[in-house]
Order: sequence, then structure tokens, then C-alpha cells
Amino acid sequence: MNIYVNPSREQWSALCRRAEQDNSLIAERVEAIVERVIEQGDKALFALAEEIDGVTLNSLQVSAEEFSAAESVVSSEVKAAIEVAVSNIEAFHRAQLPREVKVETQEGVECLQRPVPIRRVGLYIPGGTAPLFSTVLMLALPARIAGCEQVVLCTPTNKQGCVAAEVLYAARRCGVTTVYKVGGAQAIAAMAYGTASVPKVDKIFGPGNRYVTLAKQLVAGRNTSIDMPAGPSEVMVLADESADVGFVAADMLSQAEHGRDSQAIVVCSSQAIAEAVEAEVERQRGLLARAEYVAESLANSRAIVFDSEADMIAFAEEYAPEHLIVSMKEEWDVVGKISTAGSVFVGNYSPESAGDYASGTNHTLPTSGWAHSCSGVNIDSFMRKMTIQHLTPEGIKALAPTIVAMAEAEGLEAHAAAVRVRIEKS
Repeated sequence: MNIYVNPSREQWSALCRRAEQDNSLIAERVEAIVERVIEQGDKALFALAEEIDGVTLNSLQVSAEEFSAAESVVSSEVKAAIEVAVSNIEAFHRAQLPREVKVETQEGVECLQRPVPIRRVGLYIPGGTAPLFSTVLMLALPARIAGCEQVVLCTPTNKQGCVAAEVLYAARRCGVTTVYKVGGAQAIAAMAYGTASVPKVDKIFGPGNRYVTLAKQLVAGRNTSIDMPAGPSEVMVLADESADVGFVAADMLSQAEHGRDSQAIVVCSSQAIAEAVEAEVERQRGLLARAEYVAESLANSRAIVFDSEADMIAFAEEYAPEHLIVSMKEEWDVVGKISTAGSVFVGNYSPESAGDYASGTNHTLPTSGWAHSCSGVNIDSFMRKMTIQHLTPEGIKALAPTIVAMAEAEGLEAHAAAVRVRIEKS
């Protein structure tokens, strides 16, 4: 892990750069997969499962028997943990439900903004090196609370053609019973365009590898909305002398195990802290079963030292991390100056793992600097805001001069005529 001491502003851009990804090699492959699913539907999904994953599927949809079998396999300890997580996630997301706005802007002119759920949503749950059943909770619970009419879940299987038991248990616990054994770019295509088995949805949610991410971006440019741009996961820790370097190292390693292209950065107030964190990272890494796997992502990681707290905060704002942990003496004062982060963890006893699993906040967050302009998944992600207006005869008469003047100034005569015809009849 490289240590940079008081880097100049000119260096910040390079230090904020994420791991380089050359997607040109797979973009053509992703587009070919999407087009194949559009043209061949279910036939393509069966064939791609065999070609890409080496899995021969008998059916695409998870059966009721498979759901029941999964429930019997999941341990009581995991079931209890899921219950705690469900309770906290539900409580936090239910509190986010928006209210209807109703305003009489002038006499006889009533305007409303009504929140309505997106009717059909698709959830993508990665398999990869670990089946992320926690992501089921983070996506399916808000969808249910928002009132989405149809929730479709796609996830890859193991080599035996089975979906992880924990994923199925979590899905059923969240009220999702429509699960398909489809992964990768083909799952995104299936949900975006629909096949004989997989329904077309209006918006797709969920993280994934580069194939999944590129497929989401591709369909978003055509006909289906997506939750947000996504990239490799990342964490930044702001640490001063009040931080526990063991905690900081543990947080960096927990991020590093997400993937080989994940990034962990510590921004600290002294070189001594940076060196202590580096040593502790190496010590703790040696205790992990996936030490070599973690080493690859740590190659993308770094420690940055600033003498000034203002520079520490400014650098964090420039980087816009997915996860930001604030381990500083004046923690809430620092947090008050932060506006660009996906999710913030305050104090030495608030690890990123809490938000990843069970504190109640959502773990589907913007990466790669998108926190400058995007929010993480929340209840609003599963809803639209529809506006409604109602004008009485008196209301349109009072507003008519304004509308007509503006329409004529824009050269839109028919707009003005649509008002005049009503005034003439009133």
C-alpha cells in the first residue's frame, strides 16, 4: 500500500482514480448476448447457461419444491440474523415513504404531486464468489414497501443448476416467489425485453460484474431504467489520532474481499497513523483464508496523509466514496461538512459491515465517483412522482392571459387556442 504525504491539489485527480478497466474487450460480447436473448428468448437463456457457466438447466424458474427445500437447509442462526436485518431495513425504509403534495397555486388552480410505485421491477442478485442474499433484502424489501405490483428476481446457479438456499429463503421472506435461474448479461437482457418465461420489467436493480454492469448500461440507453451506474466497490476511512488502527485495517480488508478490483483508501492526519494502518493491514491479511485474493485489491489501495483536517475533508469530497467511515475526534462536525458519499459510517464502532447487512440503511450505493450526483437505493428508487392538476372555469379564466402570452411568444398558436376555446365557452 503506497503512502502519499500532503499531495498537491494537482495530484488529487490521479489519487482519486479507480482501478482501470478496459471494457472494450467485453462490450461486443455483451451486446451479442443481449441481441441473442432479444431474438431467441428462453432458447438463448438455456444455451448461454451451458456455454458460459457449464450448467444444464431443466427449467428457468425456481419451483415451489426448491423454495421449500431451501428453507429446510438454511441454518436457524442465519434465519435469526435475517429476521433482525429485515426488521431494521423495513423500519428505515418505511420511514422514507413520501407523502402526496397538494397545493392551490392560485384560486381555482390545484396542483398535486402523487408518489406511485413502479409497477414491474427486476432484481439482479449476483452469485460469483459468494451468493449475496443480503442484497435480496436490500432490494426486495423496499420494493414491497413501495408497493411494486410485480417483482422478478434473477440470479445465477451453481454448477448443479441450484440457486443458493440463503438467496431463496431471503427472497421468500421478502415476499418474492418469482425467481429465475439466470445470471450475467443474459439476465439483464431477459428482464429488459422479456422472454416466454421471464417477464419484461420497467426498472432493473442490483450489482454485478462487468458483464452485468455493461448490460445494464446498454439496456438503459434503449428501453429500461436502471437503479444507478455501478463499478467496483470501495471504501474510504478518515482517521486521526482517535482512530483505532486495528479497526481501520479491518474495514479496509472487509472492502478488499469484495473483489479484485475493489479499492480501500485511508486518509489520515499523520504518517505515523498511515504506517501503523499499513502494518496492521498486513498482519490481519495474514489471518484470512483469502489472503492472496485480498492482496490483488489492496494493490489498488493507498494511504494519504494531510496535515490539515480541511484537506482531509476536501479530498474525501473530491473522491466521493461509496462508503465513507469517519474515525475522527470531532466526528459529527466532520460529517456535517461531507456531502458526496454513498453512505457514511460515523465513529470507531460503525463498520461498513453494519450497513452491508443489518443496521437498516441500504447497501446498494453509487461507486466510481457517482456519489457526486447519484443517491443509493432507497424507497424513492422504486417510485415515480406523478403530477396532477385541476383547473376550475374560474381558474383557467384567471390564468388564461399568462398562458396565451407565453404560448404566443413561443410561436405555439395551438397552445394559445386550447385556452381561448375554453374561455369562449365559459
